[in-house]
Amino acid sequence: MNPSVEESTVVIAGARGFVGKALIEQLRGKVKIIGLSRRSSNEDGIEWRQCDLFSRLETEEALRGADYAVYLVHSMLPSARLSQGFFEDFDLICADNFARAARENGIKHIVYLGGILPDGDGVSRHLESRHEVEHALGAYDTPVTSLRAGMIVGPNGSSTAIVVRLVQKLPVMLCPSWTREQTQPIALQDIISLIEYTLGNDTLYDQIFDVGGPDIMTYKMMMERTAGLMSLKRTFFDFPAVAPALSSGWVSMFTGAPMELVRPLIESLEHSMVAKDGDLIARSGMALTPFTDSMGEAVQYEMSRQSNVVAFDKRGASRQEEKVVRSVQRLPLPEGRDATWVAAEYMRWLPDFLSPLLKVEVDGDYTRFIAKGIAKPLLELELAEVSATDRQLFWIVGGLLAHANPKGRLEFREVLGGKAVMAAIHDFEPSLPWYVYRYTQALAHLFVMDGFADHLQKVARHIE
Repeated sequence: MNPSVEESTVVIAGARGFVGKALIEQLRGKVKIIGLSRRSSNEDGIEWRQCDLFSRLETEEALRGADYAVYLVHSMLPSARLSQGFFEDFDLICADNFARAARENGIKHIVYLGGILPDGDGVSRHLESRHEVEHALGAYDTPVTSLRAGMIVGPNGSSTAIVVRLVQKLPVMLCPSWTREQTQPIALQDIISLIEYTLGNDTLYDQIFDVGGPDIMTYKMMMERTAGLMSLKRTFFDFPAVAPALSSGWVSMFTGAPMELVRPLIESLEHSMVAKDGDLIARSGMALTPFTDSMGEAVQYEMSRQSNVVAFDKRGASRQEEKVVRSVQRLPLPEGRDATWVAAEYMRWLPDFLSPLLKVEVDGDYTRFIAKGIAKPLLELELAEVSATDRQLFWIVGGLLAHANPKGRLEFREVLGGKAVMAAIHDFEPSLPWYVYRYTQALAHLFVMDGFADHLQKVARHIE
């Protein structure tokens, strides 16, 4: 460990995940650890802080007192009972909140674990999202070091469990074209050691490193070697190209992994995932773990498993006990405009778009949406004090269509250095019966946001 980090405080976002748990064990006793989680708990040597990364305020509070940070978050599973939007937009908001909070708290360095970006066009949404997160984390002047890895092999890893379960359950496997792409898996322990080596090492600040293990193979070869480690006789046949959706379906069916997790992973496997350089590994002087050793350990764990993979627990991620909504849409930001302008333009544009059904009243910090013929507002918003030119936040404080929820909010925020703006509803609790809401108000919101996106696009073209 870098001497500057010893006896400091390290905050880990994604601390309950596959890599996060292993990193905690690696750093335990060397530094003070703050683990971020959706639920609070007590654990010897660890300070767990409850944090919703979609909340900038909660994230700022959660990073208070930390010196360094490790970011291990990926948002492919739902974060509310109803999640409207793409996982990459959810990822981007969380990373933007974390980066803003890091700046406010004077975090000295962020280490981010992302994915190897293949050469050429057609990069998957999953990998492009990780690339965007890199940019978002570094957008507010905190030094960031990105480690880009392919498959990480170790006990309780989702990708590892998928490989083991496919080999275990399928005596004969038809292998689509993506199984013949090359990959360079790396052992969990090696990734953990590289994160520790990188953290606080100022010679590595604001740099990106590809990292991979000592073995390069195809995914088909990986499954063949895994079958050997499990002492199972398996037959693999090459098969022509198969659409990712079809591959995702059978992988999900045979492994128990949620489709929301499997599909982005399968899409990312259609390109070679080999590290372009070994500079970081050479600097660290590490001896890397062979694939057979890391997968052998993972196989033993999987065969003796008593519970499901944490990442496969869709029920826990979707917060079924709370009837809350998260809806995120990425909108174009016309040149020379900011989030304050977008929020004001939305309030001006909406009654024209829905005329004569709706009008919008703005009274100081309060905005009311009023339907024709109904006296009480459908929704009432209050501008939050923390609003700024690059982020306008409105608390949802009342209205016929909303249950009282102190966390319900609408925001317009700039992301990626002003390249786009996010319109997001968080923790909204509808007053309509749930299934009525899903097929009326929820769909109407998407219709309105699509219309607003078209309007902003027209404004952008007019400015050009």
